[in-house]
Amino acid sequence: MKLLNQLEARLHDLHEQSLIRVRKTVETPCGPRVTVDGRPMLAFCSNDYLGLAGHPAVVAALQEGATRYGAGSGASHLISGHTGAHVALEERLAAFVGPYLVEPRALSFCTGYMANLAVITGLANVDKDTVIFSEALNHASLIDGARLARTTVKVYPHADVEALAALLEQSTAANKIVVTDSVFSMDGDLAPLPALLALCERHDAWLVVDDAHGFGTLGQNGRGALAHFKLRSPNLVYMGTLGKAAGVGGAFVAAHKTVIETLIQRARPYIFTTAAPPALAHALLTSLDIIAGEEGEQRRSQLHALVAQWRDGLRLRRWQALASDTAIQPVVIGRNDETMRVGAALYEQGLWVGAIRPPTVPADTARLRVTFSAAHTADEVAQLIAALNQLENT
Repeated sequence: MKLLNQLEARLHDLHEQSLIRVRKTVETPCGPRVTVDGRPMLAFCSNDYLGLAGHPAVVAALQEGATRYGAGSGASHLISGHTGAHVALEERLAAFVGPYLVEPRALSFCTGYMANLAVITGLANVDKDTVIFSEALNHASLIDGARLARTTVKVYPHADVEALAALLEQSTAANKIVVTDSVFSMDGDLAPLPALLALCERHDAWLVVDDAHGFGTLGQNGRGALAHFKLRSPNLVYMGTLGKAAGVGGAFVAAHKTVIETLIQRARPYIFTTAAPPALAHALLTSLDIIAGEEGEQRRSQLHALVAQWRDGLRLRRWQALASDTAIQPVVIGRNDETMRVGAALYEQGLWVGAIRPPTVPADTARLRVTFSAAHTADEVAQLIAALNQLENT
């Protein structure tokens, strides 16, 4: 059949370029020590940065939530799926990140991808004369949100404040939206948010910040990138995910109450999506308690200590460890085939590290994406350091 032959030819091309993606099956709860396809592994590829995905108190809260609210929500938020658990979560989130926003309100979503689609299209569709200014290394969900907005999109180079300033200076659009990750998911570095916000306030533009990898790990009490930089502005629209440091699932957008009401009324990815199971929202209340409390601070301190140990211990000459102080620690190898070989060699030693290739990253920058969790130990990190140092010399 011609159609199937076309697909098979494309898959063959991906295989020849070492770009085939392969799923592995995890048979145990999320954590550093897992069983994968029947084999015990030490995982350095999860985004469970604080180790809360398997935390007994969070698991117990999820069970309690299922008992109280059942398994599913049954409908979208605007029909009958908006429960007391969702209300409590949104109120808690608004209070948690609220010190860095003006008249804050929060809106919960099923996923971060859905949240980003909603916030970008919702804001863009307010005015036909809209221009989106998108960071070159933005996450796919931000890129797709800009595409779905069906408006002009201008991409500025990574972390290049001067280039963005020139674009904003030239723009006469009535509605300007600057969109950026806070922590870049494949590089681990931080966006220059203070400078970006200053530009947005000067040019009367929105600054949409995707803090998927900063929420829970950065700032006072884990309140995220806005807290880390001590920012506050009515121009800020903040997205945080709840399946990474928070350990459960879903996402939220927090902003001025008028922005949130606009999303409720106009954002199609919110209006036409079944609400997340309320049990998840109930469990997230416990996650937030841990993140904001003494235990959360201890876990963040452990995470930062492991990152420092990693950076002090690497002895790489051919490969490049990118500059990052976050839980994301990439090692750029370059070629797809060599990256896959190194990843496979680590896996044979019981060390599971993500091998990232184009189009997720630019051509010739294939890399290992090492991610740390507060649930890792110093001995486990030392094991990975030793293995990678040795593999570079083979």
